[in-house]
Amino acid sequence: METPWVTWPESAAELEALQQRLAAAAETVSPWVPTAGRQPVIGAVFCAHRRGGPGPGVAGEPIWLGAVLTHGRAVVERATLHSVTGAGYTPGLLALRVGPALEAAVRALRLAPDVLLVDATGSDHPRGGGLAIHLGARLGTPTVGVTDRPLIARGPAPGEASGSVAELRLGGAVVGYQLRSAIGARPIAVHAGWRTSPEVALEVTRLALLRHRTPEPLREARRIARALRHEETRAAPG
Repeated sequence: METPWVTWPESAAELEALQQRLAAAAETVSPWVPTAGRQPVIGAVFCAHRRGGPGPGVAGEPIWLGAVLTHGRAVVERATLHSVTGAGYTPGLLALRVGPALEAAVRALRLAPDVLLVDATGSDHPRGGGLAIHLGARLGTPTVGVTDRPLIARGPAPGEASGSVAELRLGGAVVGYQLRSAIGARPIAVHAGWRTSPEVALEVTRLALLRHRTPEPLREARRIARALRHEETRAAPG
């Protein structure tokens, strides 16, 4: 169920206030868990930016988005979208820059996923309401954040074996895990999102891993977003 009070603010002050409200709501909303014996439909969304842009960027820059649905090893639907940024990049305020575009890309899919992977943090955030939580609440969809590294949470490195995990903690609470998805690969950070606990986020991420460091749905969303960027920038005059 979507939450009508969740919007996409246009100012940092409004977003910070909403993030605090989202963090509180994430603690009380009914949790989602995969149905036993049933493979969940796992979606993913990814935003590709223009290459070589100056500094943290500005509003109005082109972005390219990909969204996918997967069931087991099969990709069952893809959608792409061209949009523009709403702001420059500021850590902790990513929703100002790409939030509405990510929502539009997911809504371009004909079906809704059981759970959505997002290249963003969730509870690992200065106000506890990262973009993975914000987008999930806006869509009414359980979410899991998967990023290259934690934002502000800290924890030991996982072991070197594939599948090794280590807790990520913030203020004494576990907010996610670092997961070594392949031998010799850098760990990925797995974040609790909207209606998902750190443990469920880890379970979903493991279900979505095949042969690569990045979960396959997110990897495919990234691939089609970058392919759209390549196609459109190559065709642009000049």
